Amino acid sequence: MSKRSAGILPFRGTDGDEVEVLLGHMGGPLWARRDAAAWSVIKGEYGPDEEPRAAARREFEEELGLPVPDGELIPLGEARQPSGKVVTVWALRADLDPDRMVPGTFTMEWPRGSGRLQEFPEIDRAAWLGLPEARDKLVTGQRIFLDRLAERPELWRG
Repeated sequence: MSKRSAGILPFRGTDGDEVEVLLGHMGGPLWARRDAAAWSVIKGEYGPDEEPRAAARREFEEELGLPVPDGELIPLGEARQPSGKVVTVWALRADLDPDRMVPGTFTMEWPRGSGRLQEFPEIDRAAWLGLPEARDKLVTGQRIFLDRLAERPELWRG
């Protein structure tokens, strides 16, 4: 069975009738010097006993350290990633301050082979980005969620 992840893609309309999305830059030493294709929807893995929507809400709170804003979770569907993982994402109209983020952490051996465990933030920064910039920064397999949001301008215009 494939690994599964669920996440929330916050979005907001702009004065210029465009849309911005909130993405997180993946933390840890493997991503530290990368920017292009090194950002992600706020998401995480879940097991067979957890409902995807509940997992998306849990992961949002764990990774950003902020409560999920009130509002309707709008399904953007699922997509199989190049790794084989299946990601399910919901859009959420929201306007939150990424500077208030208190990221969750993970532990890994670093440097590899050193036997030394270090703790790193799951997301080392988050930012509101317009769709063209978000497309450049988002990992390739998740770009389909930007396309699906862009196909629904009634959600963010006006």
